[in-house]
Amino acid sequence: MTPIFNPATNYVLEDAHVLLRPLQADDYDNLLPFAIQEPNTWDYSLVSAKGTDGMRNYVDVALTARSQGKEYPFIIFDKTSGQYAGCTRFYDIQPAYQTLQLGYTWYGEKFRGTGLNKHCKFLLLQFAFDQLDIKRVEFRADARNQRSIAAMKSIGCTVEGVLRSHTPIADGRRDSIVLSILQHEWQQELKERLKAKL
Repeated sequence: MTPIFNPATNYVLEDAHVLLRPLQADDYDNLLPFAIQEPNTWDYSLVSAKGTDGMRNYVDVALTARSQGKEYPFIIFDKTSGQYAGCTRFYDIQPAYQTLQLGYTWYGEKFRGTGLNKHCKFLLLQFAFDQLDIKRVEFRADARNQRSIAAMKSIGCTVEGVLRSHTPIADGRRDSIVLSILQHEWQQELKERLKAKL
């Protein structure tokens, strides 16, 4: 089976507002301030990057998964402020089914609600559907994370349901909401609708 991503290829996605490039080991230094100063960023995340050890583990795990062809993580650079803003990635990449998941997305506090997320999602979805010929992009989130769910709905995601008691978390188990966008939905309507919001 031909892989969707070549781990050795540096895929760079950008527009006038944001640049997404492959996460690298030395990006630990670019992201560490968030891990130390904004620990609440990972309240709903399955993989926390709180603190120095948390961020080191976060970067190491992401890079290992990339080398294995399982995931493709990006660091997000906000061109408007000239600062690194967060991370996102493709994961659960299934070449046989032409599907993948888009997630592990987080932004520093000052970048939330600025429109940066819509620019990132447009670039990532355009890349997935129009260049990689992906048929389905799936999104998941903690069912309690209303901010994340609202952001996914705002780019055109359809809610499919909730996976009950889906994964373990620090204080028990979480329900995970599942959303998706299909290739034909993107090409027929959602691409232009999201572009109009940028």
